[in-house]
Amino acid sequence: MFKKLISSPIMIAVLLALILILWLFSGDNYSAKQQAPAEQAVAKQQLVQVETRWSTAEPYQLTQVAQGQVLPWRSVSIKAQQAGTVIQLLTDQGDTVKKGAKLLRLSDEGRAALLQQAKANLTLKQDELNSAQKLGKSNFLSETELTRLESELAKAKAEFQKAQLAVNQVEPQAPFNGVIDRRHIEVGDVVQVGSPLLQLVQVDKLKVTAQIPQQHVAALQLGQAVKLRLLDGRALQGKLSFISYAADKATRSFYIEVTVANPQMLRIAGGSVTVEIQLSPVATHTISPALLSLDNNGNLGVATVDEEQRVVFYPVTILSADNKGARVSGLPNKVQIISQGAGFVKTGDKVQPIGTKA
Repeated sequence: MFKKLISSPIMIAVLLALILILWLFSGDNYSAKQQAPAEQAVAKQQLVQVETRWSTAEPYQLTQVAQGQVLPWRSVSIKAQQAGTVIQLLTDQGDTVKKGAKLLRLSDEGRAALLQQAKANLTLKQDELNSAQKLGKSNFLSETELTRLESELAKAKAEFQKAQLAVNQVEPQAPFNGVIDRRHIEVGDVVQVGSPLLQLVQVDKLKVTAQIPQQHVAALQLGQAVKLRLLDGRALQGKLSFISYAADKATRSFYIEVTVANPQMLRIAGGSVTVEIQLSPVATHTISPALLSLDNNGNLGVATVDEEQRVVFYPVTILSADNKGARVSGLPNKVQIISQGAGFVKTGDKVQPIGTKA
């Protein structure tokens, strides 16, 4: 029976098939042991394509604009230094006066008589000391007596000077050349020490004050030209005359003063003015505002491509903007700016720039 099964064509075919399978399996197994498996082909990573354009920096004249106030070059409130009654006005509002000019007169109130008394007492004390000094040379007077007489003479001199000053102060004088801007008294008014009498201002030269942000103060220089614009459109020229050394604690801005000549005596003191100071030129690029973006820290900037075709983000500062674009600083002098596709890449990514022209 077994011989019949072996001799049947079907069994012969099955046996041959099994032998063939075993031979193929043994061959593959041997080949796997003798040869390393073929390396699988790794697909080459395709770089992200971005559109870029080259931009070259151009110098831009930066102007610092601030709101300021026009002030008189000097302004002083002349106050009474002696009590009395106003008996005469020697000037009126709007009058131009010279330094040392008498402005008004107060009542004497006995001051002239006190001056004469102090003068006579001073003469007496001087004569007494002169006589004592002659006696002292003959040893008829002690050193103590001479010292006492010298002390009395010094006291008499002080009283005379005080009386002289009181007489002078009943006629207040202008401390500098200026204009009587306000008069606070009339003839017959009784004033006390410290009562305001007149307001004297010097306006042939003016002073403009303003505050400059701390990031721009380093670009300022004493003596540089400053353009001033009044509210009515008139323009004046001045020079930067003072820059404070410490910023205001509240605003972190620096106080400045601008000196302005005013030979025409324009009535502009106390008004507002726009201050325009030209700073040193800076290198800027003009770009579309659509190219601006924020990094992870919230800094406004522009995405660019460097020489190694990697994305670099530069923070920028917008200096001005118009219908031609935004003028920014902070970029290199020559830079390849990503114009399309910046939203699909991040800083450090290697990209394939297209459509570039150096």
